[in-house]
Amino acid sequence: MIPNTTPLSLKQLAGDFKEITKAGLAISVVFSSLAGYLLGVPSYQELSVLSLLMLAVGGYCMVGASNAFNQVIEKDLDALMDRTKNRPVASGRMSANQALFVASLLTIIGLILLYKINPKSAMFGAISIFLYTSVYTPLKTSTPLSVFVGAFPGAIPFMLGWVAATGSFGIEAGTLFLIQFFWQFPHFWAIGWFLFEDYEKAGFYMLPSGKKDTSTALQTILYTVWLLIASLLPALGLTGQLFITPITAVVVFLLGIWMLYFAIQLYKKRTAKSARTLMLVSVSYITLLQLLYIADKFLR
Repeated sequence: MIPNTTPLSLKQLAGDFKEITKAGLAISVVFSSLAGYLLGVPSYQELSVLSLLMLAVGGYCMVGASNAFNQVIEKDLDALMDRTKNRPVASGRMSANQALFVASLLTIIGLILLYKINPKSAMFGAISIFLYTSVYTPLKTSTPLSVFVGAFPGAIPFMLGWVAATGSFGIEAGTLFLIQFFWQFPHFWAIGWFLFEDYEKAGFYMLPSGKKDTSTALQTILYTVWLLIASLLPALGLTGQLFITPITAVVVFLLGIWMLYFAIQLYKKRTAKSARTLMLVSVSYITLLQLLYIADKFLR
């Protein structure tokens, strides 16, 4: 009797698709976009389930495409690092041409879906892919400034949701962009710290000073402070239709202090464990912040 290998093959294909699109990261990015949409939509009555669905699928496609293009470009470097050597292209399970086909298809689908919401959403989605693959990725082996450049496409999703809901880019979308822009630095520097040795194998420059030193730790604290300040801007009444009540502002402030505490712990201890803890806290921070903003809007 010949064994049926189809389920195993489908499982492998699904697993490779999840890896090449970095599903966990893509879903978190989609969450940011949906949060931005909910903040931008005027009221419950004007919520469009279809737009939300197109934003979710289109957003996943755009992030997935960026990650797939990235893995094609960095396939030889990925093979050098423990955390990436088993990726589909780096391991040889998927050819570069196959990955390019997947990335191109995802780009087309994503752009179409975002365009159907409104043209500006598609424009920002396209800018995000271009910056990530054509600017950020090549700079990773050249300069620590790659993280600064990468923060631009990384900050687009939160803003993109607002643009998808309103069809416009103003002070509100700019504020959401600023919040997620500053968040990128402590988050990725924490990752760059505890994965320093692995990144070093591929020649990636992820820390601002290039080393796990006082300068990097201090800059991590500084950008966490900037993040805290940016997160409180909607409480000042200067960000148009995006605003939060004083009670929510206090909670947001305490949330920022919580993250700042762990940034300071990294400065004090300078260990891989403290860096990993800061990374996990940063993920919780941005998710809780977005939920707080949404709750404040719909429960006030």
